[in-house]
Amino acid sequence: MNMSRGMKRGFIGAAILSVLLIIIGLITAYFGSRYQLRLVYSAYVNLLVVLGLQVFMGNARITNLSHSAFMGIGAYAAAICVTPQNIKALSLPSAPWGLNAFSIDPISSALIAIAITGVVAFLVGLFIVRLSGIGATIVSLAFLVIIHSLFLYRTDIFKGNQAFFGIPQVFNLTSVVILAALVVFAVRIFRESKMGVALRASADDEIGALSMGVDMYRLRLIAWVFSGMLLAVAGIAYAYFLGTISARPFYFNHVFLTLAMLIFGGMGTVTGAV
Repeated sequence: MNMSRGMKRGFIGAAILSVLLIIIGLITAYFGSRYQLRLVYSAYVNLLVVLGLQVFMGNARITNLSHSAFMGIGAYAAAICVTPQNIKALSLPSAPWGLNAFSIDPISSALIAIAITGVVAFLVGLFIVRLSGIGATIVSLAFLVIIHSLFLYRTDIFKGNQAFFGIPQVFNLTSVVILAALVVFAVRIFRESKMGVALRASADDEIGALSMGVDMYRLRLIAWVFSGMLLAVAGIAYAYFLGTISARPFYFNHVFLTLAMLIFGGMGTVTGAV
């Protein structure tokens, strides 16, 4: 009964937040200049990042500094899949594994990018979830540095600091507003679910939760992978709007900006994240 009331309260809260996000999007679309549209779109992308970050940090209470890496993986994976073959032949002439020899539609590219990011998150999560406190934070930071180094030095795939261009611009402000509203519901439902409640309980008292039969490590892994996939969605939204990406945005500046957003808003609740 309590869980039912919590889920109902979660739906109502998510609906209120979604309405607020839609109103802001409508006002911007009707009255905003082109520059303001780009600014608000960037804010919604950052909102997606903060929501993805809240899934793990807000429930497991472990600081994650690798979220921009997952965003970058999603953005680059989608960009490589969706960019027209003739453009990739020019920008990535020496790409391995035939990455410059195909092109697929935006939806399929996004799904592939989310799946790839989910697999990477799962593999990294197998190590992260066994750690706590500063140990987990340091490992997440190391992962960020490794991924950023790959973006920089595998120029045959990611072009380093140079722009990866030619990505079809299939997203607009309406797209990201709808996406943000859906993610708000997804994150709030996870928080109010049995898994979310158990994960927060284990964060408050690890020994007590384990003694009650809570599989803390499995719950952490689920939250970590779900978080990584939501961050991939944010990266895809970023790439599909700008039409060009580079390695520079997916590093320390963005990590600490979005982390500050979550902390100042309040990482324990979805409303605070928004």
